[in-house]
Amino acid sequence: MNRFATFLFVGSCAILGGTAAVTVPPLLVMPATAQQGTTLGAPTAAEPVIALGDRFEAIAKQVLPAVVSVEAVKPPKVVPGSTAKAKPVEESGSGVIVQLPHHKGHLVLTNNHVVSQALPEKITIHLADGRIFKANRVWTDPESDVALIGLDAPGSLPTVPLGDSDQTKIGQWVLAFGSPFGLNQTVTHGILSARDRGQVSLGSTIRIKDFLQTDAAINPGSSGGPLVDMKGTVIGINTAIASHSGSNSGVAFSIPINLAKRVGKELLEKGAVSRGYLGLQVAGQFEPADAFKLGLDRVQGAWVERVYEGTPAAAAGLKANDVVLQVDTITIRNENHLINLISAMAPGQRIQMRVWRDRKTITLEGTVGDWAKAQNRVGP
Repeated sequence: MNRFATFLFVGSCAILGGTAAVTVPPLLVMPATAQQGTTLGAPTAAEPVIALGDRFEAIAKQVLPAVVSVEAVKPPKVVPGSTAKAKPVEESGSGVIVQLPHHKGHLVLTNNHVVSQALPEKITIHLADGRIFKANRVWTDPESDVALIGLDAPGSLPTVPLGDSDQTKIGQWVLAFGSPFGLNQTVTHGILSARDRGQVSLGSTIRIKDFLQTDAAINPGSSGGPLVDMKGTVIGINTAIASHSGSNSGVAFSIPINLAKRVGKELLEKGAVSRGYLGLQVAGQFEPADAFKLGLDRVQGAWVERVYEGTPAAAAGLKANDVVLQVDTITIRNENHLINLISAMAPGQRIQMRVWRDRKTITLEGTVGDWAKAQNRVGP
């Protein structure tokens, strides 16, 4: 993908109306328990290629009943200086009905950007069998773009089991479900193109980025729909596409289901997600030429641009132009890896960092801070 690619949320679309997909700036860097339902047996090496279509059909039959369309009416956007009366914003997207451990009742798993700012009574869920429900409660996490919608539905509802995104393999077959362009109950197929994609700019609220990349056709209106493996389990939540035209170009991004499960668990238990932070700004681009100037023999780690005063990073002794190579026993791949790793740690946790400074390696020790108490600071 060249530098002119544009990233789009894939919510907000309808055939005859609705708002347009949200366009974000060009990316300059390139920027299980307690689950209802059953899983299909894993495909074997001996399974005939001709039977692949039969497997797609079986998975679609299993998953589609639990895929929903989501419509949210949000408060009007006030345009400074405008005298025109602002109208409510209508947003549409997708979701999937799931059950999470230790929570009674059914939940719709979707994206925060589909339902953010909408009151529960302004959110409508359309099921595959034609039934319609209003949300009775909404839990959201803007930083990961994950949202849960509570349903007060009598009896049982179809659900899809959640898989393990840590076990996904590049090149494996996947199916994407959703409501692109308002076309409910759509399924497309492709492969898992890449993992650990973080260099995706999706606006100021989304800070936790660790996407699965797929070439399965995903278009506006598919936000919140499930990405499913060949066992019929959800491995991701479809969130964004990279496109020149606003439509599918074979590069789409999904939130790994393991991240969504962790976020969902904390939202249900605490009402919010607890995250750690250090208080530093890392470079969004770390090129081979930069690594060479710093004396490194490879592009690896997170390059520190700025350390904020009075933060855990400052207390640990980190400085601008340091490169964080390792945290405890974990080798840091890039700046996004560091952000996600620290964010997943509990405030107060002690850590040891291996840092590249002045062409040699040093070791620093620090304590992870509480991001909720430091929202005015920038960095992981």
